[in-house]
Amino acid sequence: HQMANTKSAEKAARVTERRTAVNKARRTRMRNSWRGVEEAIAAGDANSAAAALREAEAETMRAVTKGVVHKNLGSRKVSRLTKRVAALSKA
Repeated sequence: HQMANTKSAEKAARVTERRTAVNKARRTRMRNSWRGVEEAIAAGDANSAAAALREAEAETMRAVTKGVVHKNLGSRKVSRLTKRVAALSKA
């Protein structure tokens, strides 16, 4: 990394570091919530899959709102997980 030359650049670097840490934590929470749905689907448990999906959708859309991931990525992921959970409850 290059050293910041001005006060404002130093502050911008600090802010970037903080935001990066926050965004990383949010992205991790989101991905963990997806994993919860995947595991419930793999176990074939429709009830816990539906519960995990509700949590995952909330977590994903919060990440979208906060600008961690793109809106389309969030919608696509939720849509695909929903489809798989629905298929599980039919089976």
